[in-house]
Amino acid sequence: MTPNRRGSAVVTFPNDLEIVVTREFDATIELVFDVLTNPEHVSKTVAPFGEEVTECSIDLRVGGNYHFVFVTDDGTECSFRGTFLEVKPPTRTVETWLFEGWPDVQAVETQDLQEANGVTTLTWKLAFVDQAGRDHWTKTDGLEANFDHTEVLLKSLLDPNGGLSG
Repeated sequence: MTPNRRGSAVVTFPNDLEIVVTREFDATIELVFDVLTNPEHVSKTVAPFGEEVTECSIDLRVGGNYHFVFVTDDGTECSFRGTFLEVKPPTRTVETWLFEGWPDVQAVETQDLQEANGVTTLTWKLAFVDQAGRDHWTKTDGLEANFDHTEVLLKSLLDPNGGLSG
C-alpha cells in the first residue's frame, strides 16, 4: 500500500521574492512529469477547490504557451498563462507565469523532478521579479490542493480498478 501524502507539501520562502514547494509522489518521474504537463491530466488537477475548468491548453516546447482557466463558485474567472522557457522531459520545465487577476505581476515558475526508489520529488518554485508582485501571493492552500489532486490522479492511473487507499 502506498502512503497517503495528502497535505504533505513543504512550503518555504528562501528569500523575499521566491516561494518553493516540495512534494513527494509515489510514482515514476515519467508519470509525474506527464501528469504535470499533459492537458488531459492538468485539467483534472489545476482547479484547487473543485472549480470548473473551462480552458486547459499546453504547447510543451520552448516558446510554446500554456493557458489554464477555471471558474469559482461565485463566477470569478481565474486565468493563468505563460510561455515555456525550458523543457527537459522528464525532469524540468521553466515558464513565465501570469495570473490575469494580477496583470502587473511577473514571475518565473520552475518545476524540477527527481526520482529515488520509486518516489518522485517535485520542487516547484515561483520567483517574482519584484517585491510588489511577491506581495500579492499571501497563501499557498490552492497550490497545495493542486498537488493533493495530482496525488489522487496518479493513484488512479497506477490502479485504474480503484484500489485507492487513505
